[in-house]
Amino acid sequence: MLMLTKSVLAMMIGFLLSTLTGLILIPLLRRLKVSQRISIYVKESHAKKAGTPTMGGLIFIIPTLVTTLILFLLGKMEFSTNLVIVVFVMLAYAIVGFIDDYLIIKRKSNLGLTEVQKLFGQIIIAIVFFYLYMKSGASTLFWIDALGIKVDIGWLYGVMVLFFLVGFSNAVNITDGLDGLSGGLSVISFLVLGLVTWATSWLAGYEDIALFCFILVGSLMGFLIFNTNPAKVFMGDTGSLALGGVMATIAILTRHELLLVVIAGVFVIETLTVILQIFWIKVLHRKLFLMTPLHHHFEKLGWHERDIVKLFWVIGLILGMAAITYGVWI
Repeated sequence: MLMLTKSVLAMMIGFLLSTLTGLILIPLLRRLKVSQRISIYVKESHAKKAGTPTMGGLIFIIPTLVTTLILFLLGKMEFSTNLVIVVFVMLAYAIVGFIDDYLIIKRKSNLGLTEVQKLFGQIIIAIVFFYLYMKSGASTLFWIDALGIKVDIGWLYGVMVLFFLVGFSNAVNITDGLDGLSGGLSVISFLVLGLVTWATSWLAGYEDIALFCFILVGSLMGFLIFNTNPAKVFMGDTGSLALGGVMATIAILTRHELLLVVIAGVFVIETLTVILQIFWIKVLHRKLFLMTPLHHHFEKLGWHERDIVKLFWVIGLILGMAAITYGVWI
């Protein structure tokens, strides 16, 4: 019951601070002309979005960090090594995204950091994370609980960490193409991660991580007030890279790596469609989809943006419920 009370408190404070931050920050971003540049590939259908403020990830990043500090000062949350790692990853990926967003705005084009520069930053953060992870006394065991498999894969675990952090930070970034899509799917993902982690926290001691998930859920819900169609602000790379990095970090710290593939299944599918499209064009010299990521394929088919977002949210919710069933009851 105590954990339930703290979880509700965490979401409430995160939501209220996020809403307040949005009300203050969005007019400021407009005055500073921190506006989104629309891709030439979707300019026709997204022309009305031109000029919408970006860097909106700050609307949920700042409240999440402030709420974490508030709960710590109130004695409701312990500041463990794992929590320090999660906060580090969030800040580090947010900084990489912020630099990318800033360069896009400064150059008044879609040219921010190059793919190599962005990837270099993501890899460095993943390496630092793995170092902190190992220094905290963690093992390199790879677990598959359902099959009772625990294998020490040594340095290969570091490769997996790198793959997860870089992969999921880019996956959330790729999915952030329609109003509320990435934000809503992230709410579902972190809610499920929080519930699964909470259900096992009595055994593994991950209560602080579960609370962080719930704080982020509340902050993201506040952000969605301003981000659902028609969006008043976009999260930008500042928000999407941070969300993906934290998602992967929490899954690794709580030993839910494979479960994350199900929880964040829509993000995974969106990324796979991009990879498949590139393969089809390079090898077979034709397109598999009208346009990727997958949400743009549905747009090209004539679907309304809101209908696409609702469909993807429903799929994300179904995958989340399946993950809870597997992660908690099996």
